[in-house]
This record gives sequence, structure tokens and C-alpha cells, in this order.
Amino acid sequence: MVKVICVSGSVGVGKSTYSKKLSKKLKYSYVDLNSFIEENKLKDNYDKKMKTWDVDIKKLNKKLIEFIKNSGDDLVIDGHLSHYLPKKYVSKVIIVKCGLKELRRRLEKRKYKEDKIRENLDCEIFDVCFEEAMELKHKVEVEDN
Repeated sequence: MVKVICVSGSVGVGKSTYSKKLSKKLKYSYVDLNSFIEENKLKDNYDKKMKTWDVDIKKLNKKLIEFIKNSGDDLVIDGHLSHYLPKKYVSKVIIVKCGLKELRRRLEKRKYKEDKIRENLDCEIFDVCFEEAMELKHKVEVEDN
């Protein structure tokens, strides 16, 4: 069976850097979830205030499961929605974390507005991705970045 490692965490913590290194080390194929969403036209409504797109998790999971089944490759899936995949398709979830000062610096560098920075810092403070992955009964590891 195909091995799938989902790398999740708050926006800006370093998921992509970590995922690319991990996929290279393990010789797994790398999947950028944002590109996957774009390529599969899975964006729904645009939130003007937060300047983000909504994504229907059920539609995303359906497409991802289809992709995993047809892939034949072991995969590292990089994205803050990756931990929503059903446990049955995931070997483990790695939650990448980052210090709050560094995270704020990274988000400011991306020119995020203060309300979006606050939302992402709150997600990190309250371990949202970790808690959601645990609720979905994933095998979870945490990596500080």
C-alpha cells in the first residue's frame, strides 16, 4: 500500500521547506496541496476580508483519495488542510510548529494584514492543526521549525 505523510500546521510555520526536505530524504513524491487545489479547481468562495479562498474539504478529500489510489508513489502532502484526509489513507501526520515571534515576522514579510496575522498566530497558539489531527485519530508527530 502507498505510504502517505501529511505535513500540516499553521500558515507560515515552514511546512513547505520541511516537506520538500522530507520527500527528498525518503524518496517520496512531493505534493503541494495549494497547487493541487488550484489544478483541480477546488476553490469555492473568496473571503475578501481575509483575502483567502474557501475549500470544500469533502471535495478536496475525494480528489486526494482518487489521486492517492492512482499514484502508486509514496507521498508527502504539504498543506494546512492535509490533516483532514481520512486516517485510512494516511501513514502519519507531521505538524510543523514555529515560535510566535518568528511566525509574526514571516507573515509580515508576506505582507499579510494584521487581522490575518492575528488569525494565524491564534491558530498556532491554540494548536488548531494538531488538535484537529488528533480528533481525526491520526498518528501525529510534531516538528519544531
